[in-house]
Amino acid sequence: MSSVLAHGGDVAALTGRHLRHLRRTPEKIIGVALTPVAMVVILGYLFATVVEVKNTGGSYREYIMAGVFAQIGLSCIGITAIGVAGDLEKGLIDRFRSLPMGRATVLVSHTLADLAAAALSIVLVALTGLAVGWRVHGSFAENAAGFLLLLAFAYAMLWVGALLGMMMRNLEAISGVAALLLVLFSFLSSSFMPLTGLPGWLQVLAEWNPVSAVSEACRQLWGNTGAVASGSIPVEHPVIVSLASIGLLIAILIPLSLRVYRTSATR
Repeated sequence: MSSVLAHGGDVAALTGRHLRHLRRTPEKIIGVALTPVAMVVILGYLFATVVEVKNTGGSYREYIMAGVFAQIGLSCIGITAIGVAGDLEKGLIDRFRSLPMGRATVLVSHTLADLAAAALSIVLVALTGLAVGWRVHGSFAENAAGFLLLLAFAYAMLWVGALLGMMMRNLEAISGVAALLLVLFSFLSSSFMPLTGLPGWLQVLAEWNPVSAVSEACRQLWGNTGAVASGSIPVEHPVIVSLASIGLLIAILIPLSLRVYRTSATR
């Protein structure tokens, strides 16, 4: 990342370009927020009276909100992937590559601009949650830490999208894969239902899903209804597991994405 620091002005300029494009195409924010907002309304409002979170003694609306917020990060994968693939298809990245700027500048600016879209989506989902009765009960520091954790998770997912966009390039294929990842990682987790009813091997897999850890960490920080204690490390120590998972993903994805970026012109 030293090249990013050395070319901070280039990062700022390209990030500004993406943000201006975002302002002209608000459907990008709608694309990130639409599914989570729909989940808040459908699960938190329509199903709240018929779904019970057993053995927790808490509200189902409070339980699902952390999972819905985590879903925003998953929604970011497709947005960034399509954006990067589109720039490759139009030849913009090849033009940027010919300029005297750091090799990380283009991808970092993409992810930073899309992180702004994710932050706005979090605000929209939070307002929707408040409208259906969701509340936080932690201290100001704990509540803020929960939202910062969501942004960190979203940023890791943005790098998944950057890598996916460079490797696949085909916009229709990217949309399909991104939708599959959204459904798979959302529902194979504790986002919307406790995992106690799953078979043993599948329960372990779902508990170690980073989405489960992030969801449970936010519930813990916000004082919301949490998962049933199971004795597993992700359930008992979700904040630590979340931070470790996010750090590992970023440590792997950024260098890998930059390596693919260097060779993408020859593909």
